[in-house]
Amino acid sequence: MRLSDLQTKMIINTKDGKHLGIIVDAEMNELGQIDYFTIMPKHFFKRIFKNEIEVNVKVNNIVKIGEDVILVEL
Repeated sequence: MRLSDLQTKMIINTKDGKHLGIIVDAEMNELGQIDYFTIMPKHFFKRIFKNEIEVNVKVNNIVKIGEDVILVEL
């Protein structure tokens, strides 16, 4: 799966059911493995009026990757 495929999926937190946003970036280590994904709110107004601008989700926090949604546990 390519990063561009993951960037089209909604990120949902399984603990509270909130839509966190979409993947905008991935941080890799020196071995070429992904350490975490950077998530930003999809809607522009959420980014302006909320204090939290971005969320970093580690790969081991991903519960399930579906066709349209990625479930994470934060």
